[in-house]
Amino acid sequence: MKRYVNLAVTVAAVAATVLPTLAGGPRAWWVLPLAVASSVPVLWRDRALLTVAAAVGLATTVSASLGAPPLLPVGPLVCLYTFAARAALPIRLLGILLTAGGLLFSLLYPHPDVEVLRYLVVAYSFSYALGTSARARRTQAMALAERDRRVAGERAAAVLRERARIARDLHDILTHAVGVMIVQAEAGPLLVRPHPDRADAAFATIAATGRDAVVQLRRAVGSLHEPADQSLDQPGLAHLPVLVERVRATGLDAVLTVSPPPFGSVAGPRSEVTSGPPVGGALGWPFEPPADVGIAAYRIVQESLTNVVRHAEARSVRILLSYSADALTVSITDDGRGNRAFGAGVPGYGIVGMRERARACGGTLRTGPASDSHGFTVTATLPLSAPAAV
Repeated sequence: MKRYVNLAVTVAAVAATVLPTLAGGPRAWWVLPLAVASSVPVLWRDRALLTVAAAVGLATTVSASLGAPPLLPVGPLVCLYTFAARAALPIRLLGILLTAGGLLFSLLYPHPDVEVLRYLVVAYSFSYALGTSARARRTQAMALAERDRRVAGERAAAVLRERARIARDLHDILTHAVGVMIVQAEAGPLLVRPHPDRADAAFATIAATGRDAVVQLRRAVGSLHEPADQSLDQPGLAHLPVLVERVRATGLDAVLTVSPPPFGSVAGPRSEVTSGPPVGGALGWPFEPPADVGIAAYRIVQESLTNVVRHAEARSVRILLSYSADALTVSITDDGRGNRAFGAGVPGYGIVGMRERARACGGTLRTGPASDSHGFTVTATLPLSAPAAV
């Protein structure tokens, strides 16, 4: 398309320059060659703008200096438009200087013609203004296209982040619920006759875990239909006691501890869950932790407990939440098989997901053997901004 436009411009320039020389009757022999030289090279201005402009301008200047009839210099006007529309600033300045020099020389030698000078100054100024306008439109179009590409890239990245978040949520929900249900389902038949009460509790735990999993799955899938800026009701720190009690129902000695105790503690039969006034959730925080920190902490504890139930063959697990003015540290330690329970230290998808959750909050996650070389420890440090205590 650009080639045809260039050809049409060249034909128009040649016609506007050559035809008047042929229609005006007999001319000197040099008039027609100079008219051709001042218009035909316009065809190659995209390849060698400086060379074409110099040739066209020289032919026009010589023609005017030799006394050719005053015609509109279409070739130089087209070249000046191209300078303004496409050339870099130094080339544009050079083109303006050469055009001004050739124009003044051709009009002042051998005798000045002020009226023609005014006429041509207006024509050249209009040509340069058109080129500048075309450059501005092209720059604006490029800026809009770049903005559209950037917005599209940001949207694609947001979609990928949301897909990863939903995948992590589904993984955490399903693995935890299925892990607890499998353990309870396997233990239930063994307890039906000798310990019917414990068997009933195991089946009740299966039902409660399944119902909770359905609710969380509904929330996770429902996020696909919600606006991106709408916050979703996901479990946070306030739901940790329920999560720990559900794991304890499997027979695992699970203890949740908050340090330092915010407002005193009320210990359960076998747990050390601190509580107090309903500030910051059921755990009695002196401030409300950021929502993303609370969700990440819950999911990290949930996935860690799932791994303990399914793989560690542990008898006990300790969950410690310790906070300071600028960070929340979540530590889960069991007394199970350690790295052997997790593929000889090779992190699985669950550990990768926990690390991604911690990084999404600007925190870190460490995993490895417990300090006594038995068991396994998961430690997440999540930064938080704590307002003044109430």
